[in-house]
Parts: sequence; C-alpha cells; structure tokens
Amino acid sequence: MSGTQTAEGGARIDLSVGVGGFQRLIGYRLVRWEPDYAEVELEASDEHTNRSGLMHGGVHATLLDAAAGLSGVFCAVSGNVVRATTLSFSVQFIAAARMGTMRAIGRRRGGGARIFFAAAEIRDPAGVLIASGEGSYRYIPGFEPPDGGRLDAEVAMGR
Repeated sequence: MSGTQTAEGGARIDLSVGVGGFQRLIGYRLVRWEPDYAEVELEASDEHTNRSGLMHGGVHATLLDAAAGLSGVFCAVSGNVVRATTLSFSVQFIAAARMGTMRAIGRRRGGGARIFFAAAEIRDPAGVLIASGEGSYRYIPGFEPPDGGRLDAEVAMGR
C-alpha cells in the first residue's frame, strides 16, 4: 500500500499503515479507505495463477477477506489504528479471472462493539464479477473503534 487519502474533515489517512508480510507477498494494495468501505487492488500475473492459468482461488479469498476486513477497521484518528481478526469467511467463486487489475470492494454491513460483519466482491478489468464473500470479524481488545489504539501500543504488546 502506498499514498494517502483525504478523509471527511480533511484528515489525511496513510494507506500504508499496517502493511504485513503476507500482503507484500501477494502484492495487493489498499487504494481507497473510508468508514465502512475499503478497496484493494491486485495486478494479477503468472505468480497468482493455478495450473490452469487462472487466478488461484486462494488469491480470491485473500483479496475478499482483506477488503471486507479493512472496511470495518477505518480510523481517522492520526497515529491510531483499529485492529480486528477474521472469525469466519465464506467465498463464492463466480467467474474465472485471468490477468490484469483485479479490484475488491469491501463494505461493513453491521455489528457492535466487539464484532462486525462485512462483505466484498472482486471485479476484473472489464467490470465482470469474479467472486464474492462475507465474513465476521472481532475487534482486537485495545484497538476498538472509533478511536482505535495508539500504534506504539502495538510495540508494547509485542506486535
């Protein structure tokens, strides 16, 4: 992930916050993030294919889970972050995906103080629906919305 986005009220959101090793390995990036909404993109290449030359289902699942999960952890408080973990996630494979820019759009659907629910879909460069998914997520204690927790608290917690 790279870059920033302007949130409501003019706050700048760093889209590179929380980039992990698995995200770097797969190569997706967060391109739009706001309350209850996230978009991630992946430039699908040969690295992401199965032996049939199509995008591997595990890549679909990763993009869907990332977009859905990120839609529920937006935090506009500078220096703070909201964290959550996936409790369950289901994927529906709809069409074959080959190469090009795949875009996953996630939307938080509801929830409460500890758990939220979100859904996502992937579309190919032509706008064809490739896959969809739904999941439930649990906020990590100390990093709940709306204010989240300080990034330096993660260091103190050994993360």
